[in-house]
Amino acid sequence: MSSPNASERPTSFGQGYSHSSASPSSSVAPPHTRQARKEILNYSAPWPVYGLDWSNQPTEREALRLAVGSFIEDGSNKIQIITLPEFTTGLDGDEEFNHNSMSDWSGHRSFDLLATTGDYLRLWELREDSEHSNASKTIGGRKGSGIQQLCKRITLANSKANFCAPLTSFDWNTFDPALIVTSSIDTTCTVWNVETQQAKTQLIAHDKEVYDVSFAGNNADIFASVGADGSVRMFDLRALEHSTIIYETSSSNPGMANTSPNMQAGVQPTMPLLRLAFNKLDPNYLSTFHMDSSSVQILDIRVPGIPVSELKGHKGAVNCMAWSPIASTEIATGSDDHQVFIWEVGQSRHHGDGDHDHHHRHHHAKSPSNPNNKGAVPSATTRVLNEPFRAANVGGEVNQVAWSSASPDWVAVGFGRTVQALRL
Repeated sequence: MSSPNASERPTSFGQGYSHSSASPSSSVAPPHTRQARKEILNYSAPWPVYGLDWSNQPTEREALRLAVGSFIEDGSNKIQIITLPEFTTGLDGDEEFNHNSMSDWSGHRSFDLLATTGDYLRLWELREDSEHSNASKTIGGRKGSGIQQLCKRITLANSKANFCAPLTSFDWNTFDPALIVTSSIDTTCTVWNVETQQAKTQLIAHDKEVYDVSFAGNNADIFASVGADGSVRMFDLRALEHSTIIYETSSSNPGMANTSPNMQAGVQPTMPLLRLAFNKLDPNYLSTFHMDSSSVQILDIRVPGIPVSELKGHKGAVNCMAWSPIASTEIATGSDDHQVFIWEVGQSRHHGDGDHDHHHRHHHAKSPSNPNNKGAVPSATTRVLNEPFRAANVGGEVNQVAWSSASPDWVAVGFGRTVQALRL
């Protein structure tokens, strides 16, 4: 996902992946064990690309599909469903609607569900039949396949509010696919049960606008958010009276932890944090970056206040990031410098033994309670990485990157009016 005010402009597509001189950690296979020549597929969208995500269906045919969302300022945004075997063909929705981000497809049903946000949270259903009268325009699939239709299934909004504040982001819970959490500029996060079509809870998450929200992996209760107040906050649906501030930034040292007494006392104004993402394989770790920053911070929720790693290789503002679904220390980042980097962050691993329906206000703690902590806590030092172990130079400012969970060989990149699928 790109930043809320990220510019979108048509660009050309660029080069494939190449090795950098950085040395990887021994915790994963070294980069020379992978092929040096990468497969590249390109798709030219009819509008600037904003939302981007892969289907989570486990079969090869279903997994190699992308949902692509537009960035059109007049609000008449579109969704396309594109496939890798037919990368220049797709399914284009006729209906005009507002949305500004894409989330995971649901792969737990006999059909695909897709969610979008903007003014409301909307769920869409993709089926291979022609029985839905409210379906969008359809395109025939490959020879021998059925016709696919994209149908709007439900629209979820706060029925008690007279005004619906714009939604900035959302995340679909992989442990309990009935749950989706949304974030909003009105300082709140809302957890929805899409099966009952009701809000499970709504809470005041930050002091200012909330820009992004994400569930911790393999957990139905823990999620975190970032926003204009410059903090990363964690929440537990089982104890919503409290939340945990695990990281804050300041304008005097943006992107780094607040370590001086004056900063901790709130004297210095904070810089907004735009995005966050939990490690898909180790929920002790998450990543974030702040507005107009060329660096990414890797946080360990067991060590609040200071990043365990900082990625400083980009020459322009970072707009997006995605953790690998198969390697717990690998993360992809995209930037205005036209670069997509894959980093080996190399955190040390420690292995040991071992319902609310109303509006909530929180006491924010400074030390986290971590249900995923199963061993010793790493020391509070920051490892600075200046070079990734893989790099791709595409043809424009990268606004979105998505790493396929169902087919982890594939990474999708959105820039300008182009979607590029890279096979690692």
